[in-house]
Amino acid sequence: MDKIVIQKTKNSPEIVMDFEKGVLDIIGESYPENAVVFYKPVFDWLNTIIVSKKSLKVNFKLDYFNTSSSKCVIDILDTLDSFFKESGQVEVKWFYKEDDDDMLETGEEFSSDIKLPFELISYN
Repeated sequence: MDKIVIQKTKNSPEIVMDFEKGVLDIIGESYPENAVVFYKPVFDWLNTIIVSKKSLKVNFKLDYFNTSSSKCVIDILDTLDSFFKESGQVEVKWFYKEDDDDMLETGEEFSSDIKLPFELISYN
């Protein structure tokens, strides 16, 4: 399976899904018209990875997201957490700008609801 790239737009993040490396990157701002439809390829890709039992690394580097995108992020994390509980290898990195307390707190809240390895990383 090739690398799948969804280009960033004004209201949606760049998403890179690299099957060979088992890496998912979600970068930018997320407030698409229909978040469920926008994130469907991510869930399809995750299900393919999970069935293949590949190890996964997921990097969130979101500067902003709306409520419907938040629900999709939670669903992604729940999917990853279920995989982890079934002995899947998963690692999540939550990047936030060092002065963005809201995104730090959001990452802390999300990580408190799951058991998988979750790292909070600040950047400039």
